[in-house]
Amino acid sequence: MASGHSPPTVCIQVAENERFLKLKEMFISKFGSHPKFYVRAPGRVNLIGEHIDYCGYAVLPMAIEQDILAAVEPLKMQIIQLANTNPLYLDFTANADNIQIEKTKPLWHNYFLCGLKGIQERFSLGGPHGMKCLIEGTVPPSAGLSSSSALVCCAGLVGLNVNGLTLSKVELAELCAKSERYIGTEGGGMDQSIAFLAEKGTAKLIEFSPLRATDVKLPAGAVFVIANSCVEMNKAATSHFNIRVMECRLAAKLIAKSQGLDWTNLWKLGDVQIKLGASLEEMLTLVEKTLHPEPYSSEEICKSLGINLEGLRSTILSQNTRDVCSFKLYQRAEHVYSEASRVMRFKKVCDEAPADAVQLLGDLMNQSHVSCRDMYECSCPELDQLVDICLKSGASGSRLTGAGWGGCTVSMVPADKLTGFLASVQDAYYKADNQRLGLQNRSLFATKPGGGAMVFLEA
Repeated sequence: MASGHSPPTVCIQVAENERFLKLKEMFISKFGSHPKFYVRAPGRVNLIGEHIDYCGYAVLPMAIEQDILAAVEPLKMQIIQLANTNPLYLDFTANADNIQIEKTKPLWHNYFLCGLKGIQERFSLGGPHGMKCLIEGTVPPSAGLSSSSALVCCAGLVGLNVNGLTLSKVELAELCAKSERYIGTEGGGMDQSIAFLAEKGTAKLIEFSPLRATDVKLPAGAVFVIANSCVEMNKAATSHFNIRVMECRLAAKLIAKSQGLDWTNLWKLGDVQIKLGASLEEMLTLVEKTLHPEPYSSEEICKSLGINLEGLRSTILSQNTRDVCSFKLYQRAEHVYSEASRVMRFKKVCDEAPADAVQLLGDLMNQSHVSCRDMYECSCPELDQLVDICLKSGASGSRLTGAGWGGCTVSMVPADKLTGFLASVQDAYYKADNQRLGLQNRSLFATKPGGGAMVFLEA
């Protein structure tokens, strides 16, 4: 994989591509001019490795065919005009030289502005070009399939091209991961990495520090099916996600201090493991020995670390978690270390391809969901019900994917059971509820590993 290269630029016959042609015509109708190029960034499904990228651990996603597509016309003046083909998402105009991102209201255009702002800051652009931009998306929003990160990555690549700049895929992934935090989400980088590093036909093991991607060949006898619970969860609009990040951060610091390490400079559970030179199994034993299952109060954490409440709030907790006063550290650390182990075992099974690979991988996915549900508490009743239905319908493994608290499940289904599986899940989950029934066409689908972000020029 040429991760040192820039995202590819390809020529396309727009007149022969229904989707591009429709977007072009809408652009002309909207802005009265023609787009000069198009940018695509895919959504993703994480097969295993939930809530561990921000702890420093490898994850195993694949890009999906659903994506964000932008039609763009660069402007010499510093005006950004954004529009969306979905009438629910309102037009927005901003000054390219003064991008303001509203954290309290994570509206669609704020994600796009994150990507543009990241490019501007990376290159210290004094007079960034403006643009007219029309966005069309097929990734369902707030479904755990990374619609928001796809929008940020799309914007990063748009900003790069509008200003005539270049970056490698890895540099773009790291930049977009960092710039998405402008909206207040303390994410880890998986979504942006797979958006740029994905390749058609293969899942990827994404590792961090340094960022790298390794091909993972999925078993030929299985299909991955995404099922949307139809419960939306916007992780930038709630504190659930950032509280989990802080609980992992605090767990890392308490474990580090208990082992005589300089805890002030350690922020991730993965970094603590590296410093100790311990295995994941040894880290799980250490969690049992050093952390208790009962929630920790802010006062107990302060006492353990030898700091005051103001020190905890100002130097460790993020701005939107400073009023939280109860933290579950044992459960979060237990999930992270066990999930990190499951990711590596999943890859090992894929590499070795034993006869019972589908069953072994399914077991790991099932274990992952139980840990997400019970230890990380990022599931919800509808997701649990959907996982149960998927398993009863013939999946060898099923789990929530993405941040959780709603969104989608991903199931590994033996290829010869796919038709019956889809019919069974439709009957048991979607047809049982009128609201879900209306959404089922876009909510239940088999998917294959897709390609990464790219630029299109009209031939």
